[in-house]
Amino acid sequence: MSRFTRNFTAAPEHIDELGHVNNSVWVQWIQDLATAHWEAAADPAHVEAYFWVVIRHEIDYRGNIAAGESVEGTTWIPDPPKGAKSDRLVEFRNADGKLLVAARTTWAMLERASQRLARVRPEVLTPFQTNETI
Repeated sequence: MSRFTRNFTAAPEHIDELGHVNNSVWVQWIQDLATAHWEAAADPAHVEAYFWVVIRHEIDYRGNIAAGESVEGTTWIPDPPKGAKSDRLVEFRNADGKLLVAARTTWAMLERASQRLARVRPEVLTPFQTNETI
């Protein structure tokens, strides 16, 4: 499976009253990471024809970071799609490699033209099922 990695740094506006990254920011980073992976790995014709919307998040918060600290986010698609749905795993680790946030998100693919659900054909996910890191 193709893994996609990107770094995120906590800015002052990401910090909540507890002094660390707010949970809503982690959700935004999950979405940003998934979208960047899609745009980097997918066939350009598929990016033009389809888009994804998240329909479920399962997130485990095991740690956090403060302003100025960074995490490495990694995402991949572990399983074949089910109809129009596809699951994605996400992990955020600090500089020491400690797992801070782990998530399983479910996304639904829609056709851009009709904005209706579209069954995920095998060729759409083929670029995400290689054993490389992007």
